Amino acid sequence: MTNASPPEPPARRGRGPSRRTLLIALTLTAAVGAGGGAAVGLRGHDSTVAVADWVGDGATGVPEPGVTTAPPTPTAATLPASYRVPGAAPRLPWPATGQAHVEVQGIGPVGSSGGQTPRPIASVTKVMTAYVILRDHPLEPGAAGPTLTVTAAEAARYPRERAEGQSLVPVQAGERLTERQALIALLLPSADNVARILARWDAGSIEAFVAKMNATAADLGMRHTRYTDPSGLDAATTSTAADQVRLGHAALRSAALRQIVRLPSATIPVAGTVTNYNRLLGRSGVIGLKTGSMSAAGGCLLFAATRRVDGRTVTIVGAVFGQHGSVLSGLPQALSASERLITAVGAALDTHRVLRAGQPVAMPDGGRVAVPAQDLTVVGWPGLTYRLSTPDGGTVAAVSPAGTATTVRTEPA
Repeated sequence: MTNASPPEPPARRGRGPSRRTLLIALTLTAAVGAGGGAAVGLRGHDSTVAVADWVGDGATGVPEPGVTTAPPTPTAATLPASYRVPGAAPRLPWPATGQAHVEVQGIGPVGSSGGQTPRPIASVTKVMTAYVILRDHPLEPGAAGPTLTVTAAEAARYPRERAEGQSLVPVQAGERLTERQALIALLLPSADNVARILARWDAGSIEAFVAKMNATAADLGMRHTRYTDPSGLDAATTSTAADQVRLGHAALRSAALRQIVRLPSATIPVAGTVTNYNRLLGRSGVIGLKTGSMSAAGGCLLFAATRRVDGRTVTIVGAVFGQHGSVLSGLPQALSASERLITAVGAALDTHRVLRAGQPVAMPDGGRVAVPAQDLTVVGWPGLTYRLSTPDGGTVAAVSPAGTATTVRTEPA
C-alpha cells in the first residue's frame, strides 16, 4: 500500500508561504464603575487565556492542517449600572378618596395616592400598641406570656365607655389575662379598654406608654406620625398611609403578632369568643394586619397579603385610609379598596432574568470579564429599577429600592 501524498495547496499569486504568530490574550483585571452610587467591580487577578501559532496563507489567513488555533474571545455583555423591568408601570386601582400606599416587602414601594398628609387613623393605632408591648415583652408564637390583672378602676369604667360607643370587650375587676389573650382582645375585636390596660401594665401609666409609642415611631422613621393615645379613639392621633406601612413591615417581623392578626376568631376570659373585624382574612392571600373605623378617620385598613411568584413567597404591605360613607360603610369601603390593590399588585409581579448563567459579563470601563454561575433573577413589576453592584470579588448583586440584594456567584471567563 502506498501512502497518498497530501494535495497541493492552491497556487499563490506572486507570494510565498508565510507563517504568522497570533497572540490572543484576555487580561482579567479588577474594575470599578459607577452604578447608582454603588461601586461595581469583579474579582481582581490577571489571567492570560491563550497563545497560539497561526500558520496559513499570507493572503487569506486560512490555518494549515494540524495547527492548533486559539479559542475565540468570549463575547461579553457590559454589566450595566442598573436593570429596569421591561414595560410600563402598572396602573393601580387607587381609591377615589382618602389616601393609600403599597409596598412589596424587601423590594420597595409600588406607589401612593391621595398625598401623605397626616390624618386620624382610628384603631390602626393598635398596631403600634401591640408592637411596643411585644418589643418590651417578647412572645414566642402560641406562648401565653406573663399575666396582667384588670384593676377595679378599669372595670368600673366599662359601663361609661360602652355608653360612649367605644369598641370594647367586657372586663371584670381582678380578671387575669395573659399577654397573648390581651393582644387578641386588642387586635381582633379592637378593644379600646384593653389598649389602655396594656399601656398601664407596660409603662405604669397611659401617658408614659404614649411617650414610648412616639419614641418608637421616631426610631422607625415615621416622620409624619403623632400618637396621643394607645387605642386611636382620640382623633389627635394621626399618621399617614406610608408611615403605617413602614410600621407594618416592622410589626410583621414578630412571629407572635403575625400569628395573632391572622386569627379569624379566638376565645378569651369573660368576653368569650371574639371575632376579627378584618373580613379579608383568607381572601386574596390576606394575613392581617388591622382595621380602623370612626367618623373622624373613616374606614381604614393596614394590610398584609402574600403571593407566590415563580416559587417565591412575597408579601404585599399597604394601607388605605379615609374611606368615608356612613359610619357603617367606611370600613367595608376600605376593605374593598384594599382587596382591589392587592389583586392588581399581585398580577403585576413576575420573575425577570437580569443575567443568564454562563453568559460572560464585562465591566463598562473594559475591565475583567466574569461568568455568572447561575441565572440572576429578580421579582418585580414593570418599570421597577434594580441597582446592579458587586459587593465582593465573586458576586454580582441586584439591589432593590428597599435595599434587599439578590446575588449570583461569578467565575473568571
